[in-house]
Amino acid sequence: MAQFTVTLDAATAAFYCRIAGRAGLPAEQVLADALFRLAGELSLEALHRKKTGAAERNL
Repeated sequence: MAQFTVTLDAATAAFYCRIAGRAGLPAEQVLADALFRLAGELSLEALHRKKTGAAERNL
């Protein structure tokens, strides 16, 4: 598996560490889950825009 390094500002790091502590998970897992969810949401939005754009062009 590929590894990536992400640099977070102090406030963002503290936020994810706090959430991770409450969830009982490593901060890395919480951040990975958040990025995965964001990628999914952006993909769905892009597909919706593509579909909507195609429908508008067919009018």
